Amino acid sequence: MTAVPVPETGGLPVAREAELARLSHVVEALGNGRGSVVEITGEPGIGKTRLAAALVDLAARRRLPVARAHAVRSGATPLQVFRDAFEARRGFPRPTEAGGRAFAEFRDRPALWAAGGVLVLDDVHWCDPVSTAALVRLVRSVVPGPFVLALAHRPRQTPPELREALEDGVRAGTVTRIEPGPLDAEAAAALLAGRHTSEGPLPHAHEPAALREFAGQVCAAAEGNPFHLRLLAAADWRPGHWPDRPGTDIDGLLREAKPLIAELDALTPPAATAMAAAAVLGPPFRPQDVAQVSRLGLDATLDVLAELEHADLVRPADWSGGLRFRHPLVGHVAYERAGSSVRLRAHRRALDLVTARDGRAAERARHAEHLLGAEGLDAARTLAEGAAEIVTRTPATAARWFGLALETLPGRDGDRAARTALELACCRALIASGQPEEARARAHELLGDPRAELTDSQTLRAHTVWADAERQLGRYKEATAVVGAALGLLPRPLPDPLPPDAVRLAIEYGLIHVVRGTHEQARTLLREAARAAGGADRADRTVLRVLSALCATHAGDIDEAGPEVTDCARLLDALPDPLAGRTPETLALLGCAELYLERFADAARHLGRGLQTADSDAGRPILMHRLLALAMVEQWTGRLDASEQRARQVETLAGALGAEGAVTLARAMRTTALVWSRGRGYAAEAVALVEEATTVTPPGQSWWATSATGLLAQARLLAGDAAGCRRTLLEGVGGERLPLVRPFSRPFLLALLATATLECGDRDRAHHLVQAAEVEVGRLGLPVQEAYVHEARARLHAADGEHDAAAKLFALAARAFRAADMPVQYAWTLATGAPSCAEAEGRTEALRQLDVADTVARSYGASLVRERVDDLRADLSRSDPAAHALGVLSDREREVAELAAEGLRTRDIAERLFLSPRTVETHLFRVYRKLGVSSRLALSALLRRTG
Repeated sequence: MTAVPVPETGGLPVAREAELARLSHVVEALGNGRGSVVEITGEPGIGKTRLAAALVDLAARRRLPVARAHAVRSGATPLQVFRDAFEARRGFPRPTEAGGRAFAEFRDRPALWAAGGVLVLDDVHWCDPVSTAALVRLVRSVVPGPFVLALAHRPRQTPPELREALEDGVRAGTVTRIEPGPLDAEAAAALLAGRHTSEGPLPHAHEPAALREFAGQVCAAAEGNPFHLRLLAAADWRPGHWPDRPGTDIDGLLREAKPLIAELDALTPPAATAMAAAAVLGPPFRPQDVAQVSRLGLDATLDVLAELEHADLVRPADWSGGLRFRHPLVGHVAYERAGSSVRLRAHRRALDLVTARDGRAAERARHAEHLLGAEGLDAARTLAEGAAEIVTRTPATAARWFGLALETLPGRDGDRAARTALELACCRALIASGQPEEARARAHELLGDPRAELTDSQTLRAHTVWADAERQLGRYKEATAVVGAALGLLPRPLPDPLPPDAVRLAIEYGLIHVVRGTHEQARTLLREAARAAGGADRADRTVLRVLSALCATHAGDIDEAGPEVTDCARLLDALPDPLAGRTPETLALLGCAELYLERFADAARHLGRGLQTADSDAGRPILMHRLLALAMVEQWTGRLDASEQRARQVETLAGALGAEGAVTLARAMRTTALVWSRGRGYAAEAVALVEEATTVTPPGQSWWATSATGLLAQARLLAGDAAGCRRTLLEGVGGERLPLVRPFSRPFLLALLATATLECGDRDRAHHLVQAAEVEVGRLGLPVQEAYVHEARARLHAADGEHDAAAKLFALAARAFRAADMPVQYAWTLATGAPSCAEAEGRTEALRQLDVADTVARSYGASLVRERVDDLRADLSRSDPAAHALGVLSDREREVAELAAEGLRTRDIAERLFLSPRTVETHLFRVYRKLGVSSRLALSALLRRTG
């Protein structure tokens, strides 16, 4: 093999800055006369060769002698890798023809022929034994003079003696180990940017945020391996098909997989046969199964599996005796490289094997799809059974199998009932796998086919599927029309018990109105359906009840919603995850209802349950709702960084879905989180961020926009812009009565509007708004909403100089926020009430209150609260208590204080003022507290300073 030429500058590996910095340091040290051994090690495809090329490039720029070569697999002549490296480069003498003499020259006189040089050897795990021995000797020797030896290798395939020598060198400090790790999502996005498939750019290539999300999914599938990333991109990877399929472009995969194909081509024929059989079986696979499918026999199979393990193509699986490919892509490429006749025979044997041991339906279907039309095979039934088994886990594969089953059924005049059932099952799987367009087309065709002769039950199911597809496509008006037409087929009042298909139709009706924000329109029917759904299964009954409770919550009927949500939570908590999440919307609906009912811990538990598995294409709309609700829960419970990150995630997801309203709301959530966490200095920038978003979705146009308006108004007030807060609310939610706001949050926004109005100088309007908020909150009985109203009323008292009443209400609101696990709002209320506390209870108590607020704010990273505390603490410190001592006392307290300062005893003061001694002591306690003193002596000194 000839030496590899020095690469051109440019093409540095992505996200390997730390590794490149270490290589640069090695080259700089070489320029100063210090040589070294560099080990570049890691998994196949992790980027070792690119780092080796970067080292060659760095050395070439300094005009240093450079040689580079790749070791070849078994069969190479001794020392072939050295001969290949030195033959084409000047600056290194050629080795002599005799291998032993060349090695002696290489070992004994490196400084003479390698002065200032860099030798880069790649794939040294494939070196012949003589070359390996040479490398071991060189690694273990102290290299005299400026010579860098860089070895790139796969540790699993490297001979143990070379691994041991390198390990000893790392411990001794004579070997620099560079071990690139997996890429993260950001690096994957950079690597994939600009790449195209055979059908055009990658998904979301023109949307940076969506591309990052897609890159994160691909990165997880590739396990962060750059080579695997390139393979998946070339295959036009789709999350719904992985890991069953590498993508939709097999030709693209094979073009990019040349290095892996070279590994497969180097196998012995028996090993290649076993590899093909294993690829047909799919991971994990057992040796005895490979032996039966490959027809090699067990002993021969065990031998070739050892060869495959040594080649690091297969590795032990997690369970005893099983094996897997080092990555699923290895199996996919091996499968495609096997001939079609080999694959068909292997699938036939594998199907017989699975059938003989009564294997799962999905295992049989996996092989049956490749054997359509085979004699003696009931493909339609096999595929349908397999699809039904996996539809909740891998709906894309299930949809494919249902479709194939339909193709293999007899003509349309055959068993119509079976065909209709398969069509509807296929539609549901298509929706679950993120293919609502095709599902809509199939359902539309089914309902329009006069030969279908649908039963009433099938008609309801077809309408439900059609409406579901329209909802997934964001066509809410069309979905409402479809489900309305189906509801017109039901008798009114609804029959009791309600048939299961009618229950699912009612669920779809409720879901459509929930996502539209028109909860009140669905409430009556949902309540009626929930009462009549006794015949439905438990999961469907629970979904229907949760929907009904959520609509009651939105209507402000807390007495009805509260107990129902409690009962539904109990039912869901008793179900395992697969059943609890059978209808993906269930946990999201329940969590949102709990959020609005101020049950934050319960909401977080249900919204986060099974979240890591809710990332399929079909689950993305409801995932967006769950993440939005979680972002709000996290913000209210003080996890500001988590809320901000969650809101960013929603922005990306909503942008990819084209849900502009959700983008606006997510941006508003991020704004309030950032204002709390970063303080006033970031407020203007944060508010501008949301204002930009609200130009896309005008205020008042949807429930999303109305919610975003409330958050934006709060951010404005926190930023000190009371006029902007007031203007935002009045323009965005329909005037002072806030008619567009849901009842469960109207008291908070009325209190917010009252506070902004007060700060704008209009006390009369502020009083009127607080009274309206008190009326609203009296109907709800929600403690957090009540606390916001108490705080607004306290501000009014403080503005009127009624600090005793204000301090009590501030304290009451603060306790409610703390009880609700809202630490940031608790700290903010403590700080806001500190001035009234100073007037009513004394400066000492106010400072103690500020200390508590500062401690809480510091714990939760709320910079805005800490800034407020610092300002108020400075105000209290600047004001001399003596200058205003008598001003904070009532007339009676002033009389008692003056007599006590003169030295009169309690009994004497009581007699002079015609009071009881107990009353005098009470007045004195209040005087001490208000003036921040603890004794009559200190009181006397303070009053003397006042004159």
